[in-house]
Amino acid sequence: MLVPTSAIIEQAVQGGTGVGAFNVITLEHAEGVVTGAETVGQPVVLQVSQNCVKFHGGHLLPIARAAAAVAAESSVPVALHLDHVEDEVLLRQAADAGFASVMVDASKLPYAQNVQATREAARWAHRSGLWVEAELGEVGGKDGAHAPGVRTDPKDAARFVAETGVDALAVAVGSSHAMTTQTASLDLELISRIRSCVPVPLVLHGSSGVPDDQLRDAVRHGMVKINIGTALNVAFTQTIQAADLRISDPRKYLAPAREAIAHTVAHLLGVLSSA
Repeated sequence: MLVPTSAIIEQAVQGGTGVGAFNVITLEHAEGVVTGAETVGQPVVLQVSQNCVKFHGGHLLPIARAAAAVAAESSVPVALHLDHVEDEVLLRQAADAGFASVMVDASKLPYAQNVQATREAARWAHRSGLWVEAELGEVGGKDGAHAPGVRTDPKDAARFVAETGVDALAVAVGSSHAMTTQTASLDLELISRIRSCVPVPLVLHGSSGVPDDQLRDAVRHGMVKINIGTALNVAFTQTIQAADLRISDPRKYLAPAREAIAHTVAHLLGVLSSA
């Protein structure tokens, strides 16, 4: 069933668990994520990023409607989230495309400009009924745009939320985008300090590189929405690479690749729910 992102997040906050938010690139990604969520009976967030839209020729509606259709037929709650949006034109397509939430990404900008851009985007998004996530601090690994090692200051985080009115905040605490191995080391004490200062749910980006035990600890220390993308791509790609590509029917290798995504999602949702 397709539900608002806010409903899934609020339930997780009340239950003290983490929410898995998984990035979609193809229809097989969306199907695999939802199958994995159904396997363990957990709600899930399907995320379409600005980079995904770019991959699909700049057209949001085809992938958005496909993901929404998969979500609508699911036996578990599924939300649709537009991720890492820097383009104002794309942002303004979100509500009409069926998204319940959006991540406004002005984190490349200096603090004051980030605040201004995020505040203006959040005001528009709230008028359109969208739940809004933003980012403060620089999560490493995203196309060289973010500086590894940078951390979010708790006082800045509290001020940023107050000045922008966002509903959730992604913070830099040691993870990094696009990691293919689980070797990141999170600053759990910093997560706790930010949690004590910030009145909205916290979001962990770059979670594919975080070991399972640290994902559990991150949720216990205050993280709620856990973004995962690269881990799905690794499972998907490795499965295809292991197939006999002399076979002309792509279904013969896309089906097991989709199943690999489902297995990865089921495992990670089990990790987050056990926190």
